[in-house]
Amino acid sequence: MTGILTTTILSFILYFVIAGYFVLKNKKYRGTTFKAVAIIFATLFIIGAIIVYIFMPPITIPNMTIANIIIGVAGMTGLYMLTSSQPFSKSSQQFDVITGAIIVFTVIAIPGFFVLGIFTLDDTYESIAKEEVAEAKPLDKDATPIVVSPEFARNKVQKAMSVVPNTQYYDLGKLQVQKIKDDIVFVAPVEFTDFWRYFRGKETEGYFTISATDVNAQPKFIKNNMKYTNSSYFHHNIDRTIYNAHPDYIRSGEAQIEVDENGKPWYVQTLFKPIGLTNKPDMEKLHVAVVDPVTGDVKLYYAADAPEFIDGSISSEMASNENEYFGKYIHGWLNSLFGKKDVKIPNESGTESSVTPIFDENGEMHYFTDMSSPKENIDSALGYTLINARTGELTYYNGEKNNGIMDSKGAKEIVNKEFPEKKWTGSMPILYNIDGNPTWVVNVLDPNGLFKHYAYIKASDSDFVVFGDTARSTLEAYRLALAQDPSNVESTGEAALEKRNGIVERVVVTTQDKKQIVQFLLKDDATIYTVNSGKAPRSIFLQIGDKVQLEANMRDNQTGIVETISIEGLTE
Repeated sequence: MTGILTTTILSFILYFVIAGYFVLKNKKYRGTTFKAVAIIFATLFIIGAIIVYIFMPPITIPNMTIANIIIGVAGMTGLYMLTSSQPFSKSSQQFDVITGAIIVFTVIAIPGFFVLGIFTLDDTYESIAKEEVAEAKPLDKDATPIVVSPEFARNKVQKAMSVVPNTQYYDLGKLQVQKIKDDIVFVAPVEFTDFWRYFRGKETEGYFTISATDVNAQPKFIKNNMKYTNSSYFHHNIDRTIYNAHPDYIRSGEAQIEVDENGKPWYVQTLFKPIGLTNKPDMEKLHVAVVDPVTGDVKLYYAADAPEFIDGSISSEMASNENEYFGKYIHGWLNSLFGKKDVKIPNESGTESSVTPIFDENGEMHYFTDMSSPKENIDSALGYTLINARTGELTYYNGEKNNGIMDSKGAKEIVNKEFPEKKWTGSMPILYNIDGNPTWVVNVLDPNGLFKHYAYIKASDSDFVVFGDTARSTLEAYRLALAQDPSNVESTGEAALEKRNGIVERVVVTTQDKKQIVQFLLKDDATIYTVNSGKAPRSIFLQIGDKVQLEANMRDNQTGIVETISIEGLTE
């Protein structure tokens, strides 16, 4: 209760000043005035403590100023009533000075905090650790393998709730993606349904995990009783537990569960210190509170210094706010409203608070968001941001490859229009680099959130779409379609080409959509090579026994997309 008592007491500073003034000035009835002060204090303290207990306002200068004004006015009104003093009368002139001062202070303070908040937007923008990269670094499909949408995962876990003991007591809590050992999974705590279930159950039963990379995986229930949860009441509530320990920090988003290497769950919540006399976040001072759900112990860390098992010490809500500050206030508040020079608007296609968590090749989690123009009816992306989920560092990629491509909203609309009769919709669009081509990968879900297809959409061509049942088969079909497309002059991107040579052992030439595709095998080489005749016209004359030298973009499934090929006696 330390935080609640501290906040309540700090809300009475102005009242103490007013009460002291009344006691000192009312010499004739000092005893009666003192009793009135005590009665009003006790009454307002109880009411104030209840309000603080319910709403948990952080101890910041704007919050405490407003609280002091409210309690000061209420206390002063009570003192006038209990001491039989009439404000602004001949007998109350000595008290009217402080009454007028409070009115003036209120008129100045509240608009003042609003204005300060506007001017502080520049400071919040400057506090973001950010980097703009001229050449976009495309995401690697194999390095960011989250392919299961949260809606689909939640649907599957919800159907498995029957394995939870006393399942009628519980609902499924917020899903959080996390890397546990070498597996990327969704973690979801079991939460109380309502107050009466909490009152009877006292503890929840545990949490679920389900793979974020395999649509065929089944959820697993891990029994691990938790007393302190988001759905618990009174002092067992996670929000209240963190507030009591650190009432001077502002909380960002709902506390979420993360699991350590031993399978023990912890609740984590992002906290921050405000800038100056405002409630605007200082992005350089982001912290995370880690709560033991069994004992209620709270530990505070700088976000980047959180225990290693915590992937998301920066909440998705904070990442979404960071995108807003970065995109809108690059040249200040006025520019965000009028000139809008260099303003970028984050799209809201993400899976968590308008952002989508992904993992890079080093196993670090980032929040992905694509940015679009503030102009209406423009569905092209300006670039995209990746925010490190532990440090809050923001990298904005706006290279030439990403200029003019469709944004995530456009990618989802393509999927939505493909299956109108079935009402299937696109979910979790993520921009990948597939053989040098910016590509939107979208989950296709039915109205019940069940997975139906993957959609691979060439971001520079809304008509270039490939659907498939599995991530691997759809990826290969899309790569083949790219190889068959004569307009696709570049297909390697940043991937290094490998030189190969040998004797042709098998060769097949096929015609698809008026394009000829040559596939062949080399002797003592298990790789299946594919070449588009649009890139190498003489490849259609390839025969068994020909000696070839080639450069190909090699894939991990023993396939190669040929970029250049030299056929002995034919191309030399």
